[in-house]
Amino acid sequence: MASTEDRLRSLIAENLEVDGKPIALPDDLNISLMEAGISSVDLVAFAKLVAQEFEVKFTLEDCGEVKSVRDLVNRLDEG
Repeated sequence: MASTEDRLRSLIAENLEVDGKPIALPDDLNISLMEAGISSVDLVAFAKLVAQEFEVKFTLEDCGEVKSVRDLVNRLDEG
């Protein structure tokens, strides 16, 4: 099975774009999707997709606490 990081990278590549172009994720995943240019509407939709893919529940508060893709990986790995 693919790692959480690999699965998230794939979800981002398949579902998120800025101005029609894929997001360039740094190797350490220390990037905020909002700072990368993803709209809040797209972030909410992406959070729902992540929740479905990883079978977890996200609240709006959870979304606000995740500051980077690395934070999201860590949170998902914690269970």
